[in-house]
Amino acid sequence: MEQLKHECGIALLRLKKPLPFYREKYGTRQYALNKLYLLMEKQHNRGQEGAGIGCVSAGALPGTEYIFRERAEGTDAIGKVFDNARRMGEAFPQDMPCEAVPFCGEAYMGHLRYSTTGKHGLAYVHPFLRRNNWRNRSLLLCGNFNLTNTDEVFNELVSEGQHPRLYSDTFMMLERLGSYLDQGYGLTEVLRRSARSWDGGYVICGITGTAEMFAFRDPWGIRPAFYYHDDEIAVVASERPVIQTVFDLETEAVQELMPGQGFLVDATGHCSLEQIQEPRKITPCSFERIYFSRGSDRDIYRERKTLGRMLVGPVWNAIDGDIENTVFSFIPNTAEVAFLGMMEGFGDRLREWNLPFRLRQEKVAIKDIKLRTFIAEDNSRNDLAAHVYDITYGSLRPYTDNLVVIDDSIVRGTTLKQSIIRILDRLHPKKIVIVSSSPQVRYPDCYGIDMSRMEDFAAFRAAISLLEERNMLHLLDEIYEKCKKQENLPKEQITNEVKAVYKPFTAEEIAGKMALILTPEEVKTKVQIVFQSIEGIHEACPDHQGDWYFTGNYPTPGGNKVVNAAFISFYEKLKIEN
Repeated sequence: MEQLKHECGIALLRLKKPLPFYREKYGTRQYALNKLYLLMEKQHNRGQEGAGIGCVSAGALPGTEYIFRERAEGTDAIGKVFDNARRMGEAFPQDMPCEAVPFCGEAYMGHLRYSTTGKHGLAYVHPFLRRNNWRNRSLLLCGNFNLTNTDEVFNELVSEGQHPRLYSDTFMMLERLGSYLDQGYGLTEVLRRSARSWDGGYVICGITGTAEMFAFRDPWGIRPAFYYHDDEIAVVASERPVIQTVFDLETEAVQELMPGQGFLVDATGHCSLEQIQEPRKITPCSFERIYFSRGSDRDIYRERKTLGRMLVGPVWNAIDGDIENTVFSFIPNTAEVAFLGMMEGFGDRLREWNLPFRLRQEKVAIKDIKLRTFIAEDNSRNDLAAHVYDITYGSLRPYTDNLVVIDDSIVRGTTLKQSIIRILDRLHPKKIVIVSSSPQVRYPDCYGIDMSRMEDFAAFRAAISLLEERNMLHLLDEIYEKCKKQENLPKEQITNEVKAVYKPFTAEEIAGKMALILTPEEVKTKVQIVFQSIEGIHEACPDHQGDWYFTGNYPTPGGNKVVNAAFISFYEKLKIEN
């Protein structure tokens, strides 16, 4: 229900046969460009602030361009960059050799951007380009990542005599990699040397001017990447079903890039896997599975259904077992799979207990995709946001039926308060039960998702409210002092002090306070919020144990530094306001 600005999307494509082969077989010299377009459109859920593409022509003659790049901002950026690239190519006669045509080469890169730093402008849109007259030292770079120690990498470059032109982790990665390319190292060694000081979640991708290509995943496995190659092509993308759909492949044909692993393609088109860094504490992001990734992935589909099944017990308790007078629904559209799993779980329970009731399922909430919150004034914006969803009138019996509605997660709670609960209340249910297929989101992310301010989290606001009720606000002073004492320590010595905010309370107490905070004053229907448990998400997503959003257990030292800094910022702002 909430549009989080989350991680970016990447796509790499390398042709392994001579370019005329593809024109003859597929009837167009834009075969690779067309495939790259599909790879990006199928991942448009990942980045809607900007897009960029790059192409390297290994056969370009001296005196002609061999690296092409197009970038654009806005929700229509994909269309813009490909329209420009196609127009450039179509300006050349069809019988002209591919090597002389813009965006007709052996290696391609695509990137979909979501800003996680608040920095905007074309200068921050990937791919980044480092030019050099020596082709093997030129580099196109893009990624899905966020470093937690950008300051350390920056200082490292400055200490060597470099002068970074942008304070951006992408730019610093570009210069770090480029400096080792300048020294003549091969790609494997370039990556090993460059990544020694990186702390964060990342999939970093690059193409050199000789059409060598690489994709490298962080050693904690935080951010995802998948690859496929045969005798014609090599391809990398952020999500598996994207590659399956674009190239008509079975699930088993597409492999996951493992933590610390690099997928490399040399100048001849030969593919290899290299262990760039030894795997650390492997903690792939669980939010990928719950919310961000496409539900058409075989494993993600199963996991989301299991998440729904895991909630049967808590929901049963919330409605006091009154199945006969309960209507079940979901917030469209990504929560639908968890809803199916929850319904299967309830069906199993009814059969096991030999209960004769029929589960009542309705599509209660409808999202009006044509509405956009484009009005600048806050009051008008809130009024418009309240109408992004609509309801199906007559879908339950007023004042008699409970209404259970499942969603992926509750982060800020803004849409829940401004829109969802208000419109559900129009149906006059006896009770509204909002179900989250994920646990309570309590801590900021620092690996690529735009969840950075403590006060944005509904769970954090609920905990602060409970502290105030119980005359325990002095705890905030103590946490602040502990965070400040660690502020200038090496990141490896920092501990997460923010956990103490939640320690005095049970998950149920925080959920109860969240329900009160997020229920508009005019709504008189009782609202209860039911959350997935930490144990439940671990059981549903056994291979994706990255749960720092919910537990505060960050996999890298930089995570603890970021969460403490977020609390310091919150506390100091609070003191100024008061």
